[in-house]
Amino acid sequence: MAAEANHVHSMFELAEVNDGKPKRRPRVFLEPVERRTDVKAYVTKKVRKACRCTTARAKDQIYSFLPVLKWLPKYNLKENILGDVMSGLIVGILLVPQSIAYSLLAGQEPIYGLYTSFFASIIYFLFGTSRHISVGIFGVLCLMIGEVVDRELHRAGFDLKPNVSSSYHSDVVIYVANSTLGAMNQTSQALCDRSCHAIVVGATVTFIAGVYQVAMGFFQVGFVSVYLSDSLLSGFVTGASFTILTSQAKYLLGLDIPRSNGVGSLVTTWVNIFRNIHKTNLCDLLTSCLCLLVLVPTKELNERFKSKLKAPLPTELLVVVAATLASHFGKLEEKYGSSVAGHIPTGFLPPQPPDWNLIPSLALDAVAIAIIGFAITVSLSEMFAKKHGYAVKANQEMYAIGFCNIIPSFFHCFTTSAALAKTLVKESTGCQTQISGVVTGLVLLLVLLVIAPLFYSLQKCVLGVITIVNLRGALRKFSELPKMWHLSRVDTVIWVVTMLSSALLSTELGLLIGVSFSLLCVIVRTQRPEGKLLGCVPESEIYEPLLAYRNLLTMPSIRVFRFEAPLYYANKEAFKSMLYKLTGVNPLWVLAAKKKAEKQKVRKEMVSSNGNQAAVSVQLVTQPLECHTIVIDCCAVQFLDTAGIQTLKEVHKDYGEIGIRVLLAQCSPSVRDSLSRGQYAKEGEKNLLFHSVHQAVEYALFAYRQNGCYDSEA
Repeated sequence: MAAEANHVHSMFELAEVNDGKPKRRPRVFLEPVERRTDVKAYVTKKVRKACRCTTARAKDQIYSFLPVLKWLPKYNLKENILGDVMSGLIVGILLVPQSIAYSLLAGQEPIYGLYTSFFASIIYFLFGTSRHISVGIFGVLCLMIGEVVDRELHRAGFDLKPNVSSSYHSDVVIYVANSTLGAMNQTSQALCDRSCHAIVVGATVTFIAGVYQVAMGFFQVGFVSVYLSDSLLSGFVTGASFTILTSQAKYLLGLDIPRSNGVGSLVTTWVNIFRNIHKTNLCDLLTSCLCLLVLVPTKELNERFKSKLKAPLPTELLVVVAATLASHFGKLEEKYGSSVAGHIPTGFLPPQPPDWNLIPSLALDAVAIAIIGFAITVSLSEMFAKKHGYAVKANQEMYAIGFCNIIPSFFHCFTTSAALAKTLVKESTGCQTQISGVVTGLVLLLVLLVIAPLFYSLQKCVLGVITIVNLRGALRKFSELPKMWHLSRVDTVIWVVTMLSSALLSTELGLLIGVSFSLLCVIVRTQRPEGKLLGCVPESEIYEPLLAYRNLLTMPSIRVFRFEAPLYYANKEAFKSMLYKLTGVNPLWVLAAKKKAEKQKVRKEMVSSNGNQAAVSVQLVTQPLECHTIVIDCCAVQFLDTAGIQTLKEVHKDYGEIGIRVLLAQCSPSVRDSLSRGQYAKEGEKNLLFHSVHQAVEYALFAYRQNGCYDSEA
């Protein structure tokens, strides 16, 4: 046994105590299994496994890459088709006005919003694993795209004021023909007007964002999304909603002012609005008020009675149709100068590759867009999968949303992601599978091929109203702040900081500040954790904080201390100060007092006069301490770093020098392993780790009662 003990001297004995007495049986040492990894063999095994190609493996890879091949042959036509067709039609009808409206937010012509929604619906049908989410235009991403587009238009020397009548259809065709042949000359650059350059920028940044998302899926770095907490995302969306509302306010008033970019664009925009308020177009203002009076109440009724309605009322489409007819027959553009959507052509433009020259200037902008896009998509996919009892593959969702951006970017589209509002509509109207996405795509295809030109006279103020009304959900988060504050003050502060920075600074800076502040809160909470003294629940082996419950049993001779955080370099001093304060024994002070008393004793022996006071001091200091054991409950210590191990060793050594034993209880396997590797127990020294606090307390009582002090063989 001695040889075995010497062989595993760095391990710790796990003692059990019953009825105040430790079990008298041969000591058992738990020796961890050594994990020796042959790097060469491991890599070879992984490479062989990855390169092995069998029929079953190839089939699994294809099914994993294209999930539609797996579920579509098993599609239950009788049970699912009615719900899928119904939900697809309704979402398609809702998407038509929203796609046109959000195109303005992204700085694009209306046709590109229809393209984007169409391609996203079809591509997610092929690659997605969620049965319910609706992938398409998302307001926050449109805002981020619009900010990038406006910045690049300014750099290219284009006027930021939108064209009243753009010949973008023919211009893009000419631009594509020239760019695919080779380098553009001066003539081709002149032929590509503002609208043409805007979609080139939007499609290029969309392509880059899609590549980022696919790369994150390939390298399985979806863990990035864990840093985007619910409170952070909610604050970001709410802050961005203020920016969206601000950007659309000029359309409601009929003002022709340039879009502000950069830090503080929200304040700058409102300053420009109030400076030009006297130029308000009364026709647009009246139309906006009428649309608000119709849309807001009907939206509220849809939400209040959604359980009773088989499908939400398509009020947005009805408002668009009515406003278009009124504008056309009332000749609002000619008589009152109202700004209208303009010509929307039918059909599709030829595919166009991204502008590779723009990639260096857009690469950084695409990072935030990619992260927000996949975070929203993955979170919504998992939420609805959990609700309906099926599984989604987060990694495949990243591939799906990546391809929903890469492929459409060649067809003059901009960034997409899942959207909560449309997903809720899709689910509530009977959606069962992504067949509903195909039906939505067919509705949009019909609009693109036939109906689109009929929206020529649609006023832009109507599109602005539609965009603003759809922000109600994000703006309602303010009403939930008291409840959020009651649940978690830290999450509330994160929400407020992210919301304010996203609104007052910029969306990209807001996201960066929100993530940084959230991580800072985590660091601060672990750096300043809570430490508590514990007491025993009567007639049990359970120990709880003394300040939380009454009538807990305590022993003055044993202090039980719980540290509720990992112990690492940032909080090691907080650990020691809390331990010294709560146990009431600071070993450094006790040692200093002893040394001072010894010096006084020596001085007293040398000086014969007036030594009574020094003698009393020596007598008081050298009295045995009331506390003889400190038990540290490590159940909340998830890990130890080098500084944490050294801190425990120092605490053990310092308390040992004044005759107080330190015992550790409820250490996790990783903590025990760290202590073993850090040589917490010196060779030949008996330092016990206990499975429970109660075992440690009973061991301390038994050992002290036996000998009045600790016996190494107890």
